[in-house]
Formats: sequence, C-alpha cells, structure tokens
Amino acid sequence: MKHLYILFFIGPFYLQAQEAIQAKILDSVSKKPIPYATISVNEKAGVISNENGDFLLYLNEKPSKTDSLKIRSLGYETKQYLIEGFQDAIILLSEKSIELEEVLVSNKNYSAEEIIEKINENLESNYNHNPIKSRLFYRASNFNHILKNDVEIKKSSIPELNQQFVDSVLSDLPKNADDYTEILADIYGKSGIKSEQKLDIIKASHLYDKSNEVTFEAYEEKFNNILKKHIKRDSYFKIKSGFFGTKSDMDTTFFDTIDNDQVSKTDAMLEAEKKKEKERKENFLKHRKSAISDLQRESFIFEDSDFNFLSKSNRYEFKLEDYSFLNDNFVYKIRFNPKRSEDYKGVIYVNVDDFAIVRLDYENVKPLKKFNLLGISYRHYLKKGTIIYAKNSEGSYDLKYADREDGSTFEIERPLKIIEKNKNTKGRRKQNELSTDVHFEVANIEKSELIIFDNDALTTADFDAFTEKPKVKPVYLPAYDPEFWKGYNVIEPNQAIKDFKSIE
Repeated sequence: MKHLYILFFIGPFYLQAQEAIQAKILDSVSKKPIPYATISVNEKAGVISNENGDFLLYLNEKPSKTDSLKIRSLGYETKQYLIEGFQDAIILLSEKSIELEEVLVSNKNYSAEEIIEKINENLESNYNHNPIKSRLFYRASNFNHILKNDVEIKKSSIPELNQQFVDSVLSDLPKNADDYTEILADIYGKSGIKSEQKLDIIKASHLYDKSNEVTFEAYEEKFNNILKKHIKRDSYFKIKSGFFGTKSDMDTTFFDTIDNDQVSKTDAMLEAEKKKEKERKENFLKHRKSAISDLQRESFIFEDSDFNFLSKSNRYEFKLEDYSFLNDNFVYKIRFNPKRSEDYKGVIYVNVDDFAIVRLDYENVKPLKKFNLLGISYRHYLKKGTIIYAKNSEGSYDLKYADREDGSTFEIERPLKIIEKNKNTKGRRKQNELSTDVHFEVANIEKSELIIFDNDALTTADFDAFTEKPKVKPVYLPAYDPEFWKGYNVIEPNQAIKDFKSIE
C-alpha cells in the first residue's frame, strides 16, 4: 500500500502564529543518526528524534530572547541553543567521556547483581502508578508481503473456475500491502490498565493504497456472478482439507445484491449508513485504546510483563558494561542474557542515584511462538523495541516513549476441496466440486510507536467526569502529506512513510 524515499532539511520557519524547528541529529564523529534524542524547550515537554535522527518541533508562540532549545541523548553531551536565530539543519552531538570517580561520588562500586537488587527494592516507589492525563501521539505501521500464492486446480465442475481464472486473480493480488495509522490523543487513567483508561482522539490519519480494495471488490463481484450462475439458492458447501471437512450454509447475498447506483437511498438506508459510521468510530477508538494500553503494559514495571529479568533474575546473567550519561544524570549500562536461551536479551540503563531503569532496549532470543501441523504453520520470530522513562516534577518516573516491532510468518500448504450439496435435490445431493492444492505464505511486520508529550495529575472526580466519545475516524491519505500534522508535535515519519504513494 505504500513506500517512500525523499529527504531534505529546513531550518526554522514561521507558520502564521507558530514557529517550527526541523533538524537532523548526528554523531559528531561517525555522522550516524542519533535516534531517541530528547528535544525540549525551556526544560518543558518536547519531542523525540525518530530512527533517522530527524525531529520537527512546533512552538505555540514566537520565542522570546531567552527561550532555549535543549538536545539530550544517551551517552552524549547535552547541547543548548537560543531559539531566536537558530537555523541549524544538522545538529552534531559529541560523546561524553565519563570518569568512574565522577559516578562514585555518592555511590559505592556495586556489582551488576547488587544493582538489580536495588532496582527491585525501589521499583514500586520509582514509578508513577497514579491516574494521569497524557497527551500522546501513536503510530502503527503494518507491512505485509506475500511470499507464495500458488493454487493448482485439480478438478472443477464449474467451467469459469478454471486454472486460468485462478492464475489471473493471483497475479493481480498485491504482493506488498503496507499501511500506517496515526493518532493524536489524550488518554485518561492509569497507564497500562485498559479497564481504567479513557481515550479522547483529537485527530487521526490512515495512509494506505485504496486501489488494493478496488482489486478485491472487482474479483469478489466476478466470483459472485459465477456462483449465481451455477449454484442453487438452497445449497450448502462441504469444505474438505486433507482428512477434515466442515459444512457451511450458502450465503444468500450472492443472489440478493442491490445496485445502489440504480436505487435511490431511502431513510432506512441513510439510517443504516449513520449506524455503520458510528460503529466505525467506536471500533477505531476501541482498537486504538487497546493497542496503546497493551504497549504501555509491556513495561517491566508490571508483574505480568514479558520482561521478567527483574522478577526472575535467577534465570539471567547480568553484566555491568559501562557508565553513560542521560538527561544530565549518570547511568549504569547493564546487559542481560537468559541462561537457557529463552525469553529476551537486552540492555538496561539505570540511574545511579535512585536505581530507576530509565531505558530498556530488548529483543527476543528465539521464536516466541511456533506452530506446524498438517500443512499449516505459524512463526512469531521477532519482537524487539525500546522503552524510555522520564522523571516528572514529583520525582517519580512516567513513560515517555515506547516502540515495538513484531515479525511473523504464516504458511498453508495442503489440499482444499469445496463441494456443493443440495438437500432438496432428488438423487445425489452433490452438485458441483472444486478440488485444489493450495500453497500460501505471507510475512508480516508490525511496528508501534508511542510518544507522550505531557502528563498531568488526574483526580478520581476528573476521571469520572470525562465521558469517552467515539467522535473521530481516520482521514484517508493516498500519499504522505506533510500538511496533515502541521502545527502538531508528532514523531517525525521515517523515509518509508514520506516516500509512500498509492497507485491510483
């Protein structure tokens, strides 16, 4: 559905009453992009650079002479600029060299295992578990790639359903189908607890190739016409695949299709459309809230998290690799690996003062799920991501950023037989038969990104007073539109999103 590649940099520019600062953050020596750098204005909420080091920051008002831009990233010297007159398209950060004596001014020389113990001791008090109102931006990217789609016709009693027809359908099916959904929203309640959260979507977009839908609709109509011609209204189907068979009643919509272009819309039809529109908004809000809550819930601060390197630390080996610098604080860099080649491996960065994990980078060690039986297989082979926490004004930590990438494959290779039967026909009930060998394989990558800009304390009364309303559905975008999020702080899109354009 979409792919892209274009890159240009623009210095500060004015948009009516707003100013935007756009730049790319690079390592001063290697010139490699620096992802997850925090860009803030006067120590207040800002944005995070994307995987390519790019960021775009909007200001609500023209900056004063004293307003400053601060750029901070793990392991690098903090840089600060006066916003007025700032015009750099590229920002270079230098690595910060750290002497062990600097770190140990107020701490003893702990081992990795002792640090893990300290993390567990302070886990409950270090992180904010109270209800909050958060302004957030969430992006979900899906990439589907068909690796194999072969269907061999062994037998068909319906002339039109032949090998040539099937091959034409398969050749027209899109081999790659990518889509991107983005939302700006406020979420109310306790982070990661779905039953105690409410979502208020402000704006949303859906970037995908609509021509793929047209392809499926065209073939669905053609297939329905063939069935109407050859299959009786009161038939049912017997579907067999190998040793297994199921019975399915005939879908009468094959025969009762209405041409909406030739029939004027009645009040009932208009009411049905309104109901469908309402359901779309309800489902969109429900699914986005669930996805955001699930991403929050995966954090190590929850007991049921997949990352059990704290709760089951005896199953892991820990190595204190280095000391680094993040947001003006010294941090321990600890690498963890499972002892029995299971679960996850990764790196945690721990504040030396309060033993809070401020960043986690993780990746699975082996496939998380595998299934292979009777020609059907599924493999969840990849799950990796990053979780970043930031200290709030109360001294505890709130989630600032999270991303996750999941990779999976699905394959089916087995015979498939569809038999039409009709119980009202005298003699043999069997009417038609389609016998095939199917070999289908698809690969899927799903990526989720969440950035939280502001967190405000939320009372029980304020939470109860807010009513969740499904009022927004995503705006369809056939191509990346930089104007859509103009004026809103979001995660800068990567090149794949910028280059995407549907074929219409």
